[in-house]
Amino acid sequence: MPADPIAELKARQREMWATFAPTAVFTTPVAAHLVRFAAVEPGQAVLDVGTGTGVVALTAARRGARVTGLDLSPVLLEAARENARIASQPGIVWTEGDAEQLPYGDASFDVVLSQFGHMFAPRPDVVMSEVHRVLKPGGRIAFATWPPEHLIGRVFAFVGRHSPPPPPGASPPPQWGSPTVIAERLAAGFDAPFFERGTMSFFALSTGHYRLFMERSVGPIQKLVERFAADADKLASLRAEFDALVEPYYADNVVRQEYLLTRAQRR
Repeated sequence: MPADPIAELKARQREMWATFAPTAVFTTPVAAHLVRFAAVEPGQAVLDVGTGTGVVALTAARRGARVTGLDLSPVLLEAARENARIASQPGIVWTEGDAEQLPYGDASFDVVLSQFGHMFAPRPDVVMSEVHRVLKPGGRIAFATWPPEHLIGRVFAFVGRHSPPPPPGASPPPQWGSPTVIAERLAAGFDAPFFERGTMSFFALSTGHYRLFMERSVGPIQKLVERFAADADKLASLRAEFDALVEPYYADNVVRQEYLLTRAQRR
C-alpha cells in the first residue's frame, strides 16, 4: 500500500511538537485572553483542540466549564495532566487524538477552543467540518492564530523557505492568521466571525537568547537546525537571517509576538 503523505506529516508533527512544553508558560496570558474572548461560562462543555500542555483547558476549567483537551502528542498530554494535578483540576478529560478526526459525538460541546493548535492540521476544510459536527447548534468556536504579516507568521515563512515542501493538499499554518481566509473557511457553517488582536511577550536578554530558546523548544526551528547541523556556514547564515527577522520586534528585553483571536457562532 502506498504511503499516505498526510498521515506521514501528522506523524512528524506528533514527534516534532513533543519539545514544546517550555514554551507554554509564555502562552498562559494568551490563554486567559482567549477564554475571556470566548465568553466561556460555568457548566458549559468545552473542547480544547491542540491542547498541548493544557493551558487553555485549565483556564477554562477554572471558570467552571466541563473541559476536554485533545492533542496529537502523548508527551504534551502527560505535561497537561501534571499541570492539572498542580492546579487541582482533576475533572478535565485528556484525549490523544487528531483534530481532523475528533473522537466525539455530534453536538457534544457548547464551545470549541484552540490556541495555536488547529492551525497546524493540514486540511482546514476537514478540521472545520469536524468542529462544526461536534459543536451544538448555536455553539461557539474561538481560536488564536499567528498572522502571516507579523513575527511568528514570518518565522514560519522563513522555515518554509529552507524546508521541503508540505505534501499536496496541506495548507500553510499562517493562512489561519488572515481574517479574509478565516471568513472564507468558516462561511459554510458559521456566522460572520468577530476578531480581536493581542501581543504575546517573550522576555529575552538578546535576539540570540530568543533564537536559542526557539531552537531547543519549537519543533520546526529545532528540525531546521538539525537539518543543517553538518553545514556550519549554512547554519550560521540561517541564524543570522533569523536574528535579522526578529530584530524589529525586539525592544526593552521583550520580543513582541502579535496574535489574532477569532470567534464565530455555529449555524
